[in-house]
Amino acid sequence: MELIQRLVTSEPSSPTKSAGEEKMEVTSELRSSSLQSRDSGFFERGVKTVLSIRKSIRILSKDSGKDDTGTWKGKKLLQWSKSYEENKLTTCNDVEKVSENTEAEPIQGKPLSVMEINDLIQKRQLLEAFASTKLLEDEIISEQDAEKYKDNPQEFVRKSKDVDLLYNSITNAIHSIVEGTLEDPTVEDTMLTSLVTLIAREEEAHPDTGNAACPGSDLLGRPRKWREEWKEAVKESTRKRVQKTPMASKEESSSWLDLHLISLQKRLKEDLLKIKLSVKKCYPEEYQVCDTYVEAFHKAIASHLQCLSQKSLDFNEIYTLLDWMANTYHSELCLDHPDLKPEVKTENLSLLLTPADWDKLKTDYIIFAKEKIRSYFGNILRLEVTEKWEKEVHSDTEENLYQNSLSFDIQTIIGEHMKLSGAISRSLETKMLELCMAELLEFIPRFEKEFSEWSTAQDSPMFVPYFVAYINSFHDLVSGLETVFKVNTEEVQKILAALTRNFTNIFLTKLRTKAQPLLKKILTKNWILATERPDSLASTVSQFSEHLQHMKEPLGQELLCEVHKYVVKEYISQVIKPRWKMNKETRQQVSEKMNMEAEIINNTFIDQGSDSDWLLSAIHHIANIIGEKKKDKIKAYVKELCQDYPDIRKKHILAILTLRGLGRTRRAAIVRQACHALESSEGGEGSTLFAEIDVPVVVSCL
Repeated sequence: MELIQRLVTSEPSSPTKSAGEEKMEVTSELRSSSLQSRDSGFFERGVKTVLSIRKSIRILSKDSGKDDTGTWKGKKLLQWSKSYEENKLTTCNDVEKVSENTEAEPIQGKPLSVMEINDLIQKRQLLEAFASTKLLEDEIISEQDAEKYKDNPQEFVRKSKDVDLLYNSITNAIHSIVEGTLEDPTVEDTMLTSLVTLIAREEEAHPDTGNAACPGSDLLGRPRKWREEWKEAVKESTRKRVQKTPMASKEESSSWLDLHLISLQKRLKEDLLKIKLSVKKCYPEEYQVCDTYVEAFHKAIASHLQCLSQKSLDFNEIYTLLDWMANTYHSELCLDHPDLKPEVKTENLSLLLTPADWDKLKTDYIIFAKEKIRSYFGNILRLEVTEKWEKEVHSDTEENLYQNSLSFDIQTIIGEHMKLSGAISRSLETKMLELCMAELLEFIPRFEKEFSEWSTAQDSPMFVPYFVAYINSFHDLVSGLETVFKVNTEEVQKILAALTRNFTNIFLTKLRTKAQPLLKKILTKNWILATERPDSLASTVSQFSEHLQHMKEPLGQELLCEVHKYVVKEYISQVIKPRWKMNKETRQQVSEKMNMEAEIINNTFIDQGSDSDWLLSAIHHIANIIGEKKKDKIKAYVKELCQDYPDIRKKHILAILTLRGLGRTRRAAIVRQACHALESSEGGEGSTLFAEIDVPVVVSCL
């Protein structure tokens, strides 16, 4: 703007024109757009050129007798013109040689006016504009050396500033041309070739010696560093290209970020391909055009992505951004596209984000993932409640085992999120696994609580199949975590052990609820005359224990053995309760029935897979003690009982002897002789039975 004002106010009026006419002409010239049509500009340049050549010839004829006092001699200018005509740059092999002998470059003598030079700049005749500007600059320097401005320093400042503004205008034109290289559909080879020539001439005219500035002004004689300006223009043009990439708002499209990044990679690939095929050949090798543009684009995209990362992004958007930076950007979809090779090199590019910004984005992703994983686990539990428990849907059976999708669903969730995270970085994959394990450790107790509450509230026949299926599923889960995900499952196994104990207790409680009434009914005063068949107890037990055959080993067998022992304990507990006195005949009948029922219970469990046949002799010993006629032999049976079950206590023996009908003195003698060692010990090692059987107080006090 300042240059325009100077053009209007400081240029002398033409002798053949009025002041008003000249002002109108200047205004008209200054209004011409820098992007006007090349065709119309060519015609106008032709007219201007003829006028300029004629004017230069007149000036040359008029001043032929005078010596040029400028530091940049007319002879040098003639050499430039001749050299340019004979040795036109041929960097673009496919570009026709440009004949510039019709352009209005001053030949010798007085330079063009500021207005005329500016007009050349606006028309992109930069070589002529530079030559005239340099001639004007040298003239002012010569006049300064001759102390022409000694009495009028302001005039020197004004003229120096005019020259500086002209150079700045050329600089701006350079920026505009470089930016147009990417913006325009086609590449103007001639313009880029001239641009390279311009930069070379300026570097020759203003060698960077460090002391080239004119004394008294820092605006004259200094290097303009247009090669560096070219690089800055490349940076600015790539920044604008990145910023102009279409980007919808979240309100307009939920996939706004995906669409934006797709557009960005497409634009980047197309622009770099244009640089490789059309632009690179217009520059000397020393410009390293492809490397310069790649670096500029990379920095522009890095800055843009940093801005995107500061936005309020959701879980999927953060992943989209991370995935694009980690995978897409350096893939064949973008920088590593085969068509860009080998000119486009990406080996030495810096990180798109700083380590701090990268870590923050990953941390935000993990924070969102925590809620996501918890929500997924919550959905698993909700579906179990609504689709299975409430509808009492039968469990699936595969290879004779009850199955449930719980383990598969959990491992799928963990696997998918680890796969996605691992595609970003190993550290993110590790954090995701740690997060999933932490959420799993919270989910299992939550699941246990919900299932326990449901089983307590609902006396459903599906409890045992569900219980078995879940134990199987959690067993598979532990195995999968160890083999597939290589995790230490120690904490998971502790929680699952507690869950198994809790479910087992619920199972045994339900078994007790079913078995106790039958045991009480069988072992009544009319024991022998009971209408229930001896196998009624086995039938009741089988309703529960048969489901355990569908449990994975060794869990199924372990639980079956525990149920086996539980039934034996309950049977003995009912037998040794205080009862009526039995006569000799009744004792024999009771003994026979106990031995028969012991066989039924034992065989039922052994057939189902229990290996706890050591429990059988407990009922047999008690039956033998009850049915033995000779009191002296009772001591031997009691001794055998103590040897087979070292956890038995005095109170248990007293209860059994009381059931036999022995008196206090006899009972005391037998206990002293047979169980003397038991009173001073805590019982032997191994499995326990009697230690888990309570004895009624009234019996233990007899």
